[in-house]
Amino acid sequence: MVVCVYGAPLVLFAGELFQRKGIELYPIVGAVIPIFLALITFRLHEPKMERRKMVKGELLIVLFNPDVRWFLLSGFFMIFAHAALYVFYSLYLADLGYDKFQIGLFWALGVGAEVVFFYFQSKVLSRLDAEVVLQIAFFPVTWVLILAQLMHAGTFGAHHSAATKLLQRWFTGPLQAIGQALMATVSYGLGGTLGGLVAGWLWDTTQPRNVFVMSALACGLAGMAIGKLRPRRYLAR
Repeated sequence: MVVCVYGAPLVLFAGELFQRKGIELYPIVGAVIPIFLALITFRLHEPKMERRKMVKGELLIVLFNPDVRWFLLSGFFMIFAHAALYVFYSLYLADLGYDKFQIGLFWALGVGAEVVFFYFQSKVLSRLDAEVVLQIAFFPVTWVLILAQLMHAGTFGAHHSAATKLLQRWFTGPLQAIGQALMATVSYGLGGTLGGLVAGWLWDTTQPRNVFVMSALACGLAGMAIGKLRPRRYLAR
């Protein structure tokens, strides 16, 4: 949440800075920001948690849950799709004729939308099943860039919040850290890396728009996988 709050004005400022002073300043900006982030992190305090030892075979029981497997597959394709956004969105906008400040505006709009969603996420998740929120996150969006950036909160933001809630439900007690690590490895590690590689190959060998066509297809596969999950209220029937 802290990163999102500071991220919106940062990307806006950075876009104007690079427009005026040149992209050569990017390594300096990229080095200073993590330093400030690390300093802020030292001010955080971890709440006390009740800890228990892991029961033998407990992790396998969770992993054999078909919902967990569909969830991880969906996470893989979700970040696979977003890799194109992270790596090539700015380049694509520049190719369309937008300057660096305008590109910064688009990113600031997307980050700001995430901040709004995360602020109200507890109310959303208290009224809707996490599975339903995940399924909504894969609805297609219009081609209009502004609306697409606003809907970023309804895709990536909603996906992150609902995914975290499901991980806490399935991976309880000593399994929480394993669940988070497994999700990060499958989605951001494998999905993000392979998504970036495929996007780079498409960017070099075909038209830039095909990168985002690939993202749409990957989101479709992720949506199909997450559609296999049944909301908790139906499982209780």
